[in-house]
Amino acid sequence: MAYNAERTLATTLDRLPPSFRKTVDHVLLADDASQDGTYEIGRAYQSSSELPMTVVKHPKNLGYGGNQKAGYAWAISHGLDVVVLLHGDGQYAPEVIESLVDPVVRGEANAVFGSRMLVKGGALDGGMPLYKFVGNRILSTAQNRLTGLGLSEWHSGYRAYSVKALAKLDLQSYSDDFDFDTEIILGLHGAGFTITEVPIPTYYGDEICHVNGMRYAKDVVVDVLAFRASRMGFGHRGTVVDPNAYQMKPSKRSSHGRLLAWLAASGPGKVLDVGCSDGRFGAAARALGHEVHGVDIVTHEGVTNRIDAFFEADLAAGLPEQAHDDYSTIVAGDVLEHVVDPGALLDQMVERLAPSGHLLISVPNISHWYPRGRIAVGRFDYDSRGPLDEGHLRFFTRRTIEQLLSRHGLRVVESATVGAPVDVVDRAGPRTLTTSLVRRLGRIDHAAAQAWPTMFGYQLLYKLERAA
Repeated sequence: MAYNAERTLATTLDRLPPSFRKTVDHVLLADDASQDGTYEIGRAYQSSSELPMTVVKHPKNLGYGGNQKAGYAWAISHGLDVVVLLHGDGQYAPEVIESLVDPVVRGEANAVFGSRMLVKGGALDGGMPLYKFVGNRILSTAQNRLTGLGLSEWHSGYRAYSVKALAKLDLQSYSDDFDFDTEIILGLHGAGFTITEVPIPTYYGDEICHVNGMRYAKDVVVDVLAFRASRMGFGHRGTVVDPNAYQMKPSKRSSHGRLLAWLAASGPGKVLDVGCSDGRFGAAARALGHEVHGVDIVTHEGVTNRIDAFFEADLAAGLPEQAHDDYSTIVAGDVLEHVVDPGALLDQMVERLAPSGHLLISVPNISHWYPRGRIAVGRFDYDSRGPLDEGHLRFFTRRTIEQLLSRHGLRVVESATVGAPVDVVDRAGPRTLTTSLVRRLGRIDHAAAQAWPTMFGYQLLYKLERAA
């Protein structure tokens, strides 16, 4: 990608190693509406070079992130395997491009970042201004602690990506500005892709920096905080590859923790996990001594290894015939809100229970303060997860879910209310001031959910049996 790079473009391309030139499939030179002769120099280089090149000039400036989006869309549509982001100003050394590409080609990583921080002292020795070095370190450290990643540098613009990985991300929802590089890291991380780093030399010449440092710092911090919030069900980030995969929440105060506690108290038996996702909850139930069968609309990776039997079925059409009719416990964790007719599904689950069996369910509480607030200020919209999950077809308050259960012949044996799933911060690496604060807020939220469940209860849980 290039912007006002007429003085450096040709020499940057000339520095590509001969061995790389022999293997490269294509070079896309994307001129982002430069105000100088970048495009003309690119066309002249194309006509005289052995490199297979396409030179494009955007009619208007798309921005740093927008230019990348256009380039990655081009790579995806042309069936490329690996794409490398190389700046036309020569700030990043073309000589080491193969060190970024090779791990992706070998299948060792989905993304490789060139880092100026891996070699101690290398960034400052290469001319990085002290204020940029300090800012880079502060931001990268904060971003690592908030996400659980351990990157030496979040702010390098020298990167290689697997095109298949990029195709799985909702790139068009990302920023057109310089924080695009942060958002794509969050997207890769949220989707479970592998990121690695390789050392690159640092070079600062007389190129013009177009980044507003304070605005950039604000944007990347907001991005990371929004990503963190979305992991807890607040807000929407286009980062997840499989939106049907349900995130396991192991905390004792979480919905999964409460359901597992009920399963532990019941003693070993045959369990049907309806909407089992990738089987991680089922594996935890299996560890308690239960025989676990699972049902889900798709076969998630690893599910058949985590539970005893798996049935692929669309719950909208009911439970599959393969599921038995003698389960001691049937679990439907956050399932009823995803079907058009939850009552019909309840009836089918009751039919599959053993005479003394129990049904364990959880549903999100639409009267929780978060959706209430969104609706009150006229900003109702769907999120990537949580009470306003974009896959929800039905919404329940405590009153309406209990009325539904009663209408379908079920009696509440035990009920519980849990707060927001702030336990996901436990996955974010070492304990920090931020994670300690969030955990403390989580304890307050849990207490509030017990004191005022209809307002602070994030999920409503029930242990049920057939009414007499």
